[in-house]
Amino acid sequence: MDYKKAAEEAIKAAGGRGNISSVAHCATRLRIEVVDKDKINMDKANELEGAKGAMFNEGQLQIIFGTGTVNKVFDAYESLKDKSSDDFTKIHEKAVENKSKNQKNPLKRAIKTFGDVFVPIIPVLVATGLFMGLRGLLTQKEILAIFSMTPDDISGNFLMWTQILTDTAFAFLPALVAWSAFKVFGGSPVIGIVLGLMLVHPNLPNAYQVASGDASPIIMFGFIPVVGYQGTVLPAFISGFIGAKLERNLRKLIPDSLDLLLTPFLVLAIMSVLSLFAIGPVFHQLEVVVLNATKWTLGLPFGIAGLLIGGFQQLIVVTGIHHIFNFLEVQLLADNGRNAFNALISAATAGQAGAVLAVAIKTKDKKIKQIAYPSALSAVLGITEPAIFGINLRFVRPFVMAMVGGAAGGFFASIFKLSATGMAVTVIPGTLLYLDNVFMYLLMLLISIGVSFVLTYMFGYSDKMLKNE
Repeated sequence: MDYKKAAEEAIKAAGGRGNISSVAHCATRLRIEVVDKDKINMDKANELEGAKGAMFNEGQLQIIFGTGTVNKVFDAYESLKDKSSDDFTKIHEKAVENKSKNQKNPLKRAIKTFGDVFVPIIPVLVATGLFMGLRGLLTQKEILAIFSMTPDDISGNFLMWTQILTDTAFAFLPALVAWSAFKVFGGSPVIGIVLGLMLVHPNLPNAYQVASGDASPIIMFGFIPVVGYQGTVLPAFISGFIGAKLERNLRKLIPDSLDLLLTPFLVLAIMSVLSLFAIGPVFHQLEVVVLNATKWTLGLPFGIAGLLIGGFQQLIVVTGIHHIFNFLEVQLLADNGRNAFNALISAATAGQAGAVLAVAIKTKDKKIKQIAYPSALSAVLGITEPAIFGINLRFVRPFVMAMVGGAAGGFFASIFKLSATGMAVTVIPGTLLYLDNVFMYLLMLLISIGVSFVLTYMFGYSDKMLKNE
């Protein structure tokens, strides 16, 4: 096969060099990001030598060449750039200039990439959020009392089934994140799944049990603390990013005849060491720092604790290390029977709900509505990951407005010393933890939702942002 000719024909099929802003590849596809999709010649793309098909998706002309072949076609494209005249560079730069300014912003590109990894995961997170909210609501003793029941009357098998519904997606979230990260960054998704599952292997101490003090980390080599990473995001994301890049580089070095045998073996061997003994422990230490800082912040007077925790708690949710707060809530309840931290995270969560609801109502884009409305419902039931990764963080400004709303509600909660009688549920299901002061709790939620909704609707989102993206 003439790889150089295939690369040249791919350029023509994409509408010429002036219509190409960037070229990359994954395990099987050459991905050509174009300026104007109307200039693509799809028939020509499908007829390329060695091509097994072509499609347009996510702003890219994707030509399927298959494993190994796609690497060589991409290398041929790169050599064409290197050997071409200055005109090629000028044409390419002009194409890049025609892309939106947002694409030039490294931060926004990074956030978009982060969103690309999480968008495929959102449906299961929304479903899990609904299950968690309903389970938290239906198993509260106040609700059971309506039916003349107590928690002891609930079947253990029924509770086990509901736990399977509510816990699976978050217990194995690193596997989902690593799978999607490998897919986005051009690696083999199945390797990502296995790598992510290694992070939550049952032989590792469960992250939630470590956070609550019921288990201790395994100390490797005398100084490296190793735990499971259930519910975490960044360790799996970083491992997926590095692993996919490593796989792509290995495929360039390893002969095709040995690729199937050596590449997965080396990627998993190297990344398991990096993930468990380097990337993971770094974030475990970060958890300890965040927990201690939160304890100190919670003691600040004049509503400052509410402003800070209500405003910034959802940033910690982005990292996925927020399960460490289970230990804090248990400790608060053990010390005085009340949990002031729950009110503040309820305010922060409600802020995300208000922002994503504003986007859902304001946008005219059907796809955004399809993500935003279920994400808003999930958020008011206490699960904000779909709202954060699907909408708010993707467009940045809604996330900022949500933080402002959370800070406003948190300030109110701190001033009036709102505290829960339990833990583990927030926002609407959390109402049952404030039956002795339910009016003030609902008012706090309205403040958080209202502030973030109004700010997002007025200043935080427009469909122009979607067009720019």
